[in-house]
Amino acid sequence: MIKAENLTKTYGPYTALHNVSFEIQKGEIVGFLGANGAGKTTTMRILTGFYQPTSGTASIDGFSVTEQPDEVKKRIGYLPELPPLYPEMTVESYLEFVLELKKVPKQFRKQNLEWALEKCGLLDRRRSIISTLSKGYRQRVGIAQAVIHKPAVIILDEPTVGLDPLQIIEIRKLIHSFSNEHTVLLSTHILSEVTATCQRAIIINLGHIVHEQKIQDLSEKKSLEEVFLEVISKDFAMQEKAKLTEISKKVSSV
Repeated sequence: MIKAENLTKTYGPYTALHNVSFEIQKGEIVGFLGANGAGKTTTMRILTGFYQPTSGTASIDGFSVTEQPDEVKKRIGYLPELPPLYPEMTVESYLEFVLELKKVPKQFRKQNLEWALEKCGLLDRRRSIISTLSKGYRQRVGIAQAVIHKPAVIILDEPTVGLDPLQIIEIRKLIHSFSNEHTVLLSTHILSEVTATCQRAIIINLGHIVHEQKIQDLSEKKSLEEVFLEVISKDFAMQEKAKLTEISKKVSSV
């Protein structure tokens, strides 16, 4: 359903992604895990068509992100780290605007609106002004706008950042409810988020995919936290060794 092949993204001399490749099957909830600056958001923005890759390819449900962007946008729902909300609008009027923006056929708009409001726990907040809502409810509205057209793929960038513990639990339950019917890619730097919500973890570090593992395959002796620290440390050591080797070669050639 989601496929990335050798994605590379450079900004001038800086390379944010190095030949990133992974695949996510239909109905999976996958955690995209990494420290801040690891390349999570850059990858997601390429998958959603906001960025063009420097090289490599990406596809959603078989449609190329770069060559068939309109088809891709029909099939994805995206929640960026900062939800794209209009604080002066009511929840209902904002979601009606999103339905129109996403070109949902008129005969399905009322049905989709009610579905999204119920799914995201917003029925009793439908007439509330968005600016008056708590951060947790604003995040629910952000998720509602991402899923209101019932996309096959849902991409969520740091969906629980800044929320209190109770709000985090509620958002995790909401995300988990999308399993089977939707494919979900969830980026986070919070390890407990992945174990609580996802079926599989993909770990990225400094623009490299360094590990993939099913959550159920974690042993009692090794937690995701331990796996994360182990692979990050190993990757860092390998990169430092490569840098020293390159420096040595340059010195030797002088």
